Amino acid sequence: MQALGTLGCECRIEPQLLSRSLQWSVVKTDPAPSSVPLEVWTEDEQDQLLLLEPQEFLRSAVQLTQQPSSQRTWQLKESKEAQGKVAISWPEVEEALVLLQLHADLDVLLVASWQELSQYVCAFTKALSQRPSKQYRDSQAFSFCTAGHWASGQQVAKDGSGLRGVWWRQIRQFNRVSPAVADAVVTAFPSPRLLQQALLDCGTEQERLNLLADLPVKVHKGRQPRRVGPDISRRICIFLTTTNPHLLLDLSS
Repeated sequence: MQALGTLGCECRIEPQLLSRSLQWSVVKTDPAPSSVPLEVWTEDEQDQLLLLEPQEFLRSAVQLTQQPSSQRTWQLKESKEAQGKVAISWPEVEEALVLLQLHADLDVLLVASWQELSQYVCAFTKALSQRPSKQYRDSQAFSFCTAGHWASGQQVAKDGSGLRGVWWRQIRQFNRVSPAVADAVVTAFPSPRLLQQALLDCGTEQERLNLLADLPVKVHKGRQPRRVGPDISRRICIFLTTTNPHLLLDLSS
């Protein structure tokens, strides 16, 4: 409870139908984030955690794995004859874990100490507190869509202004391409269509691969002159001309 208190959670000890259990309820904060509708905060998903001793879990696992598939139910009540220790193999435990997840929609966490259990409860509580806002966010437009609220990148107007910036960003996506190199390519060929046409006009494959190699790259005063180079030229050429979707552009990959 102290660990949960540090997260700002309100903890109450109340009678429960199942002993040694925890139940969460999400309370709408005041003020709540205005971007999250009220109905998202008031959804009740009945998240509950039940603590079992090892022998309790093993006895129930044996019952579950020995039942016919059409009659499988998770039994927490145990008879007096089943009070003794239970021997069960690890594959049977794994089978019980899978059955619980498939048939009862239950997740089982095996912990070795109270400290580990406390860490899990705190992590789960934090995840629950963030779930309403994440669910609402995920239901909205994708962030990478141009119509999304969080869209970023180069904006393109209806008159086409901004397309050169998109082309520049595309060149920058290639590995080991600096802003100066992208400037050199975009200055020589302001659009991908112009570069593609220039590649098609080349007479040989070697000429095509080296089309951009000798383009000068602007450098600061006092530094050695630079050029785009054959490696970057080859990769951009292949990107615009290849029909093989599995071809690697970067030989160092």
